[in-house]
Amino acid sequence: MTSRAAFDRWVTALESRHFAELTFPEVSRALRALSSTYVERRGKLAEGAALAGAGKRAAFALFYAPLHYLLIEHIATHLPGASARVPSLVDLGCGTGAAGAAWAGAFDTPPPIVGIDRHPWAVAEAAATYRLFGFAATARRGDIATARLPDAPAALLAAFTLNELADAARETLMERFLERGRRGGRVLVVEPLAGGAAPWWKRWQSAFEAAGGRADEWRTRAELPPIVQKLDRAAGLDHREITGRSLWLAG
Repeated sequence: MTSRAAFDRWVTALESRHFAELTFPEVSRALRALSSTYVERRGKLAEGAALAGAGKRAAFALFYAPLHYLLIEHIATHLPGASARVPSLVDLGCGTGAAGAAWAGAFDTPPPIVGIDRHPWAVAEAAATYRLFGFAATARRGDIATARLPDAPAALLAAFTLNELADAARETLMERFLERGRRGGRVLVVEPLAGGAAPWWKRWQSAFEAAGGRADEWRTRAELPPIVQKLDRAAGLDHREITGRSLWLAG
């Protein structure tokens, strides 16, 4: 299990790097714009709006990445079978690598991680995250709908990324996930709890449940890093409770 000290070191490193060129007011303004994109203009996500500009990238890394880490850590430690030994973990649409690092840290022996993202900034950020936590990992650019997956059964993670895919690509990925589950792999999909955030969710839930999987909703209270608390207040948000929903399939 990853220690809180490692998590705190990661957040401190994020602060040092992203505040080297940006001020807190600049990042908090960017966070308000980023939050608006997630809530009101989700269609812009497919165009890369979440990572458009240094301010939004810093807000994503300093605010949403730690929240994603804490949620995935909670899910991975409470979902039966999620921390059973596996040869590798593929972090699809890895973003900053926070979600993949959180799941890997739930294993007694963390598996090697492969992070895949289409955005070059995200790939570099994920590589830094995996390295700071001390995981054996690689990060590379790629299309997650068509990326080559390990031949051996692996843990596949898609956290807060499927909304950024076109409908056809997302359907292709669902079929690949179901096929991997039938072959003994494990699949974890995580998205926001808000119903309107993923209009495709019910279809995916039905498909996962028909294949023997499960759907869950999660709510957890965690000790947020001071910078996350400060940004939360400055942006007029409230994340004292972290929420999400998941689909799980284990062959």
